[in-house]
Amino acid sequence: MRQVLADFSVSISELKKNPSSLLSQASGSPIAVLNHNKPAAYLIPADTYEAIMEMIEDYELGKLVEERRGERAEAIAVSLDDL
Repeated sequence: MRQVLADFSVSISELKKNPSSLLSQASGSPIAVLNHNKPAAYLIPADTYEAIMEMIEDYELGKLVEERRGERAEAIAVSLDDL
């Protein structure tokens, strides 16, 4: 069985009844949405989602920087005056 990675959980049918109330009860914590007692989705606040997306973007940019550092030997020196 899959692990539930949230302190709050709710069935899909409960979520349909009153989503606003559930969000209030969770106080910004993630909510696991269960289908047949298995996690089908996670409901997270918009601020949390935006922060996660920024972290992913920063991680991907970091990987790109490290990749390009490996290509440093192939770089061509250029002076600003030549530009």
